[in-house]
Amino acid sequence: MKRDIRVSLGLIGLETLFGGDIRAAIDWLAVAEEIGIDGVTLTDHVVMGEALENYPYGPFPMPLDWPWWEPIALLSAIAQATKRVRLQTAILISPLRPAVLLAKQLATLDVLSGGRVSIGLGVGWQKEEYEASGVPWEGRFGLMIEQIEVARALWRDAPAAYHGRTVSFDRIHSRPFPVQQRIPIMLGIAPSERNVARIADHADGWLPIQADVPSIAEGIARLRDAFAERGRDPASLMVRAVPRAAKGDNGRPNMDRTLDNARAMVEAGVTEIELFPLHFARDRAGAEALVEKLAAFKASLTP
Repeated sequence: MKRDIRVSLGLIGLETLFGGDIRAAIDWLAVAEEIGIDGVTLTDHVVMGEALENYPYGPFPMPLDWPWWEPIALLSAIAQATKRVRLQTAILISPLRPAVLLAKQLATLDVLSGGRVSIGLGVGWQKEEYEASGVPWEGRFGLMIEQIEVARALWRDAPAAYHGRTVSFDRIHSRPFPVQQRIPIMLGIAPSERNVARIADHADGWLPIQADVPSIAEGIARLRDAFAERGRDPASLMVRAVPRAAKGDNGRPNMDRTLDNARAMVEAGVTEIELFPLHFARDRAGAEALVEKLAAFKASLTP
């Protein structure tokens, strides 16, 4: 059965296709939106320590001097250059931001964009980044959950009250409220039993960390069961995933073969496919060709 599937662009390194000009890359996103992209996604590092060997998913793919744009600031610029695409992260390392400030930033972005924020949160992987930010490494998962609870309270009530382990307040006002009644929040965490409960209790979707389709299918099944147990509609679960980049006969990343992997993800229950132009294109023309293929892929899956 066909169902609505979304497609998005991971923006890491997009400026390299535009001579390193991030402003030109932002302007181009209006073209990608017109062709048919549903969302754009940014990745976050506030600072980077040099212990890249601690990256838990293989060799770290970027050099130390890579420019990590601050996601909320850059998404605000993208909001002004576009009209329809969802503004996303995968992931924002939320514990590095104070909870009330994060709530204000996201509410402001939602208003500026006319209600287009879909935020992906996680806890990152590098202890040195926490130490440099003055944030304890231990307890980071609990801090992230408190941040979600604080944001929901501040987005809903004025005055608002909250009493948690690290944040506590009474009769606090935070305006503006978001345009959306509920900003979608997705968590980029492994689908352990505890994390499945975290997503089902506090979030709207899941960002699988790796591209293994059987593991993703298993995680989706467990999350849908957890949603149902809590009286939530299992069909409302959002899952945004990046398919494994497949190579062609020439040894280079091949878009068509990669979309075959994406199709398997959709069959497993993924609701949004994300691809990185940096992996498949060398210039603007290549990026536009990628967007056209993504839009055609979506059309082949959507009623």
